[in-house]
Amino acid sequence: MIPVTARILYVYADGASRGNPGQSSVGVVIRDQAGNLKTLSERIGIATNNVAEYTALIRALEEIIKIPGETIHCHMDSQLVIRQVTGMYRIKNQRLYILAQRVKFLCAQMPKRVVHFHHIDRELNSSADALANAALDIGSRKMGSGVETAAIDD
Repeated sequence: MIPVTARILYVYADGASRGNPGQSSVGVVIRDQAGNLKTLSERIGIATNNVAEYTALIRALEEIIKIPGETIHCHMDSQLVIRQVTGMYRIKNQRLYILAQRVKFLCAQMPKRVVHFHHIDRELNSSADALANAALDIGSRKMGSGVETAAIDD
């Protein structure tokens, strides 16, 4: 019998804010080990940078729920978000606490999956950063209305 390789998904998420608070956006890149790709780039309105970062992670998890995969590695250059969602930092801000609870809720919707969170250097998150900035530069279209995406084969 040939062993089946578990599908691993690699997520790169970034939030951007022009002003703090200011016009904000998110960028998400999702890849599997075969290199299949899905991207998301959208404006989220007026927000702080930290809210934009959390929103990027939330949007990534909302998309991941729809894609089969056993292990998920979420990468972000926001040390604050990663350390808060992994419990290394307390969350003092009520708005961020609510967003962190949404992250936990989305992870709980995938009980048979293992979700890992990784802080990475900004240079390693350049694809998601470019998508977030593109949404601010040229505007954005919401999911289902033509957001620039490439499907990952299910």
